[in-house]
Amino acid sequence: MKAYSIDFREKIVKAYEQGNTSVRKITSRFGVTKSFVQKLLSIKKAQGHVEPKSRAEE
Repeated sequence: MKAYSIDFREKIVKAYEQGNTSVRKITSRFGVTKSFVQKLLSIKKAQGHVEPKSRAEE
């Protein structure tokens, strides 16, 4: 499966961080799963970015 683009990942995180919304609303808006949004938010918090792992790292 191809990873989502960094731009798309950043849009999701930015939409959530702007407030007044829930993870569930973000999932509906962007057509992604709840676990994916939660994963992005935790990666952003821990690493400061939302770039996907390279295939070599997996």
